[in-house]
Amino acid sequence: MATAVTLAHLGSLMRGVRTVDQVGAEERAASLSKRSIKRSSKLWALDLAIRCMDLTTLEGADTPGKVAALCSKAIRPQPGDASIPSVAAVCLYPSLVAEATRHLRGSGVRVASVATAFPSGQSFLDVKVAEARQAVAAGADEVDMVIDRGAFLSGDYQKVYDEIGAVKEACEPAHLKVILETGELGTYDNVRRASILAMAAGADFIKTSTGKVQPAATLPVSLVMMESIRDFHHETGRLVGFKPAGGIRTSKVAIAYLVMLWETLGAEWMTPERFRLGASSLLNDVLMQISKERSGSYQSDDYFTKD
Repeated sequence: MATAVTLAHLGSLMRGVRTVDQVGAEERAASLSKRSIKRSSKLWALDLAIRCMDLTTLEGADTPGKVAALCSKAIRPQPGDASIPSVAAVCLYPSLVAEATRHLRGSGVRVASVATAFPSGQSFLDVKVAEARQAVAAGADEVDMVIDRGAFLSGDYQKVYDEIGAVKEACEPAHLKVILETGELGTYDNVRRASILAMAAGADFIKTSTGKVQPAATLPVSLVMMESIRDFHHETGRLVGFKPAGGIRTSKVAIAYLVMLWETLGAEWMTPERFRLGASSLLNDVLMQISKERSGSYQSDDYFTKD
């Protein structure tokens, strides 16, 4: 399996993870969230937010019809306005991957599938591996796996590391996003440890949350994860992407994440290849903000298709 460190070094790697200054992280996140940007920069940021979006539906009531509508919106978020870009990907359950693949073929929009007993991560390893492999066989370009938080919190880092490596191997050549479910990790120190562990095991992206646990994505947690990515890159030379997900519903919040990304990781990460926004209801707010910036007034949400 492709990993950044050998298993023999795992213990020393985890012991070497530095602690997080909680007050400093929260103050810096709050400061960055208050940054104002010029109108021209705001339009650029809103465009980038769409291009980096994983348009998501993860409900038990999801149907092929809902997937078809979501895929149409992913390709053309604002019918009749070709200046609005497509989103990066559609994210959904494995059983609906083939349906999404059929609708998105040739569009450039990727198919992302959750896997590994999402959202709990509580199942047998062979079941997790088989689910990831089947999702890719059905057409998934990306797999969003969840770590076993029970194993991580009990200190069994080896199990978490091995599972990520096994899923990474099973889902190749698809990209692997590793969901930490930060709302269950308890401390910023744990978030940093889990981030380093996931990247060392081969994650192409690290992701905050499933969206099924509160709190989901927050700016301080995201800052800790971005700084972990920055430090890991300095140590290994490997570029790892970042995806906040869960509770990101407004353009203002999306732009705050982009400002933080720019200040912490820089221009190399300001692209769908390195950054994603996991969202189910953000897109319409971004479209409304673009319309407002262009025309000077808000349009009713009746002018936008429902997600």
